[in-house]
Amino acid sequence: MKKVVVGMSGGVDSSVAAILLKEQGYEVIGLFMRNWDASLNNDILGNPTLNNNICPQEQDYNDAIEVCKKIGIPLHRVDFVKEYWDYVFTYFLDELKKGRTPNPDIMCNKYIKFDMFAKEAIKLGADYIATGHYARMVDGKLLRGVDDNKDQTYFLSQVSKEQLKNVLFPVGHLNKKEVREIANKYDLITANKKDSTGICFIGERNITKFLENYLPNTPGDIVNIETNEVIGKHIGLMYYTIGQRRGLNIGGYEDRMFVVGKDLNKNILYISLGNSEYLYSDSCIVTDINWLGDENVSKCTAKFRYRQPDNDVELEFIDNHILVKYPQKIKSVTPGQACVFYLGEQCLGGGIIKEVRKNNEKLWYL
Repeated sequence: MKKVVVGMSGGVDSSVAAILLKEQGYEVIGLFMRNWDASLNNDILGNPTLNNNICPQEQDYNDAIEVCKKIGIPLHRVDFVKEYWDYVFTYFLDELKKGRTPNPDIMCNKYIKFDMFAKEAIKLGADYIATGHYARMVDGKLLRGVDDNKDQTYFLSQVSKEQLKNVLFPVGHLNKKEVREIANKYDLITANKKDSTGICFIGERNITKFLENYLPNTPGDIVNIETNEVIGKHIGLMYYTIGQRRGLNIGGYEDRMFVVGKDLNKNILYISLGNSEYLYSDSCIVTDINWLGDENVSKCTAKFRYRQPDNDVELEFIDNHILVKYPQKIKSVTPGQACVFYLGEQCLGGGIIKEVRKNNEKLWYL
């Protein structure tokens, strides 16, 4: 009997993943990861979800215990607090300092869930590891989850071919409704539990209060990019992202306004009043490439944000980066975010957006 170690998060997806694997005849072991210590990191005030002095991660662990008891599998627990800080949270802070928009969930998958977790699973004798991700592995290829609204291949784009070799995604062929139906059938405590949101393993936070614990606020001017007029004050460049329209706290203007760029040296946040042309680019440079597909691909589709529709792109491989061209122009392509490539259902991998261009020139305000 093959042994599978399942990452039990205390949520409904991993709960059903464990059920399905047990039904398929595997010996199933649950493994819960503790990756964040709110008390150690002194961020309690930034967490509005604390209830009855139980932090969300401890509640998740309690739920995982109940699920494993219900379905009759053992549950182990491992602490990766230091590793998460070193490989994920430090990256998150460093990117914010650079004025970029990081994606810690992607790095968490790369360094924690499919690296540290896998090593721990091997110690438990695992033949395979499994998670509750909405994705599929077919003939060694990473495919989108069947549920388009829940597909998580975007977040798996930095996981290597080697890391994906012995991975199972038991819920990848289901939609969310079907997953909850299975959980209700087994009367699991997680059946109707709300999906987790916020930063991976840290959860929902008042982001301003939370980041104040780690990075100093440096207020500065908000400048109208068309007129170079100072029209307000920002609370710190790290709190804003390209294309943002809300939370600018600027009154007296009838036009819609949105963030179009940042100048770290001058600590300026640039906004545009009604002219979205500043948000459009036609190419970008992508680095830190993790390629999972055929290297001869020159045309495919790409996502520059998780919820974004697929965009037709042309690829030019240059040394250790890819020039991604999209002459139709795309809105709010942002340095620091992931660019993930697809060929139909297959996820080809991805990289991190380093530079955004228009008409073969780098956009100076990005």
